[in-house]
Amino acid sequence: MRIVMIGSGYVGLVSGACLADFGHEVICVDKSTEKVEALERGEVPIFEPGLEAIIAHNRASGRLSFSLDLAGPVANADVVFIAVGTPSRRGDGHADLTYVYAAAREIAAAVTGFTVVVTKSTVPVGTGDEIERIFREEFPEKDIAVVSNPEFLREGAAITDFKRPDRIVIGTSEERATELMREVYRPLYLNEAPLYFCERRTSELIKYAANAFLAMKITFINEIADLCEHIGADVQKVAKGIGMDKRIGDKFLHAGPGYGGSCFPKDTLALVKTAQDYGSPMRLIETTVAINDTRKRAMGRKVIAACDGTVRGKKIAVLGLTFKPNTDDMRDAPAITIVQALLDGGADVHVFDPEGMEAAKAVLGPVTYGKNPYEIAIDAEAIVVVTEWDEFRALDFRRLKQEMKAPVIVDLRNIYKPEEMEKYGFSHVPIGKRKVKA
Repeated sequence: MRIVMIGSGYVGLVSGACLADFGHEVICVDKSTEKVEALERGEVPIFEPGLEAIIAHNRASGRLSFSLDLAGPVANADVVFIAVGTPSRRGDGHADLTYVYAAAREIAAAVTGFTVVVTKSTVPVGTGDEIERIFREEFPEKDIAVVSNPEFLREGAAITDFKRPDRIVIGTSEERATELMREVYRPLYLNEAPLYFCERRTSELIKYAANAFLAMKITFINEIADLCEHIGADVQKVAKGIGMDKRIGDKFLHAGPGYGGSCFPKDTLALVKTAQDYGSPMRLIETTVAINDTRKRAMGRKVIAACDGTVRGKKIAVLGLTFKPNTDDMRDAPAITIVQALLDGGADVHVFDPEGMEAAKAVLGPVTYGKNPYEIAIDAEAIVVVTEWDEFRALDFRRLKQEMKAPVIVDLRNIYKPEEMEKYGFSHVPIGKRKVKA
């Protein structure tokens, strides 16, 4: 099939590359000359395991290309995906649909025969209706079907998620569109990935409801972790105990410094605003958003408490900056707030992240970037683990202790066992379990 992907950001690049890998002919369109030229040179602007190889393979095969021109590719397309950004609108928190509607108008102007236009971007309920209204009123002669097809990609595991999804949600009641969407995802259907067809508005809400529920699950276990610290329980064992119940499941029950990234903060806020607009407030999600916002700053206070109540004039080493491992994404990362709290407290903050330091420079304050964990540990009075990269799990603790001024580890991801830290002579401050004194 001839597919055009409007937007070559995270979702557009991953989706376009994977669809090309299925055998479709895919053109990814973007307005950024710099981005398109970089992609044509084989330079991938984001870090996502496996993505660079898939792009290179499909470019070499001729199935995947990149373009600044929208009209030409769209005129010959069977299906056009909209995968542009929908950031939180400044001032009220609603999803900003400026780019979505602008793309829709450009697409409508360029289509020739029957074309399916698919919103892959995360959009509030009713966006598809508005796009359809635009087409009907401004381009009445065009034969276009509007479909919702939300993405459920986890950064760091996006290729696997696209190729082996739990489900593929498709919102449409148009028979011709249904058949074309079946053809788009036929390779996955043959692999028994379930195609779930529903109404367009239902599809749009599924995306927000899914992200809100997962964000709520994270926030729940974080509150349980706080209780564990007061009563002497172990949050990891609590999480395992409740996660064994199939009704609950063990996913997203990992206590930490709060959720971040490009989806959960933006989507929970957008769902809250949508619900308020319809007079149906979502108190659970409103509270989830509020708790998560305050938790990140609380983690900064946790570090300060571990340093005898003050970090003024002390060197603090921060391991991990991105909101999760295996990505370079710094959007709403807990590290931003934690580092700011330490800087506000007068700390000399040194940081290291395997992939996120370049992106971090745009959002972090006056910190020092190191080459590895051991460099930033020299004379540090505490190490703070903010992101659980695999390479932090097997550090040389004897070497770390020799380098540090004070052997304190604040483990905000619970990647170290307290008994091991005790053996190496560290004061270990975890989340939701007992502390170990050096």
